[in-house]
Amino acid sequence: MKKNQKPKNKKFSGLKIALVHDYLAGYGGAERVLEAFHQLFPRAPIYTSFFLPGNFGPHQTKVKEWPIRTSFLQKVPFKKFLISPFRLLAPTALRKLNLSGFDLIIVSATGAYTPNTIKTASKAIHLCYCHTPPRYLYGYPTARNWQKHWWGRSAGNFINHFLRLTDFESAQKVSHFIANSREVAGRIKKFYRRDSVVIYPPVDIQRFKNRKQGGEKEGVYYLAGGRLARAKRIDLAVRACNRLNLPLKVFGSSFAGYGEELKKLAGPTVEFVDEVNDRELADLYANCRAYIFCADQEDFGITPVEAMAAGRPVIAYRSGGVRETVVEGKTGLFFEELTVNSLIKVLKKFDISIYRKIKFRDCWQQAEKYSQERFKREILEFVSEVVSIGES
Repeated sequence: MKKNQKPKNKKFSGLKIALVHDYLAGYGGAERVLEAFHQLFPRAPIYTSFFLPGNFGPHQTKVKEWPIRTSFLQKVPFKKFLISPFRLLAPTALRKLNLSGFDLIIVSATGAYTPNTIKTASKAIHLCYCHTPPRYLYGYPTARNWQKHWWGRSAGNFINHFLRLTDFESAQKVSHFIANSREVAGRIKKFYRRDSVVIYPPVDIQRFKNRKQGGEKEGVYYLAGGRLARAKRIDLAVRACNRLNLPLKVFGSSFAGYGEELKKLAGPTVEFVDEVNDRELADLYANCRAYIFCADQEDFGITPVEAMAAGRPVIAYRSGGVRETVVEGKTGLFFEELTVNSLIKVLKKFDISIYRKIKFRDCWQQAEKYSQERFKREILEFVSEVVSIGES
């Protein structure tokens, strides 16, 4: 597909299209991608295993307007406490969803469940936008520490063996894979033995770029946050700023109790602002000195790109998809080990000699490579191409 080629909307305007998402229990990077898909295909229903609107905070009103269709898991009481156990039931629940009447199904696979178990018509085109194969099945750090106790490890490893078989088999039914980064494309090849096309997730670049920077020109605090889950390792940022007596703001909603653990670690220079709306988030980025990103083997990492869109540099652990987005010495710095001391070493280096060398323009120009407009164009081009192949 040529870079400047216009999407051929007429190629699939008559198709019956459905969107599928593992589950809807919070508003993070994967849900922003789903929102972009919904904007592209507003008439397409969104199928999911279950929906918890109360977990969406300031985004609740927006999400309630989506055409959401749920599985039988929606009727189970106390769902918000059963997200992890639902992994056993999700393949069956998603398989029972009736998608046989659709010509094109686009699955947004977050890595939580195995949504490709859905049943489709034999001639339907089944696309999977893969954020990652399930992290808990393939040895990647997860939001919950399910291996903490011996009995949890034993049961989890036994169950995961069968879930991996289901995950692999369902991946073979996919017509075409789209990976959200080269990192994830490598995982798809390794675990599913499938090729994929990389289309980076969308970031609302203009929203962050247009916010006026307040306070001191160089920023008055460091920033960390997003979905407060253990794999994000925000505890390293909290501990490092405690020891260096640096101001740090942490935003985002707690996941599996991790936010409460972080608050217990925090010293007097660390402030928690919980979940914020889009405008408040843009202001937080605009006024920070740098964004600290400690996630362990992150799939893509949308928050570092948002920070760069606001002209702010990123200090990140060198692993996962962030290696594709942050340019060392130009839009940020990397630390090499997932330890407090390694992060402290880079924070000291950054504060003394690097900060003034990083230019606002370089940061947002790098971020523009991941714009919403680029994502929508590339998705429409890809869909147009695969539909054309299917018709030939």
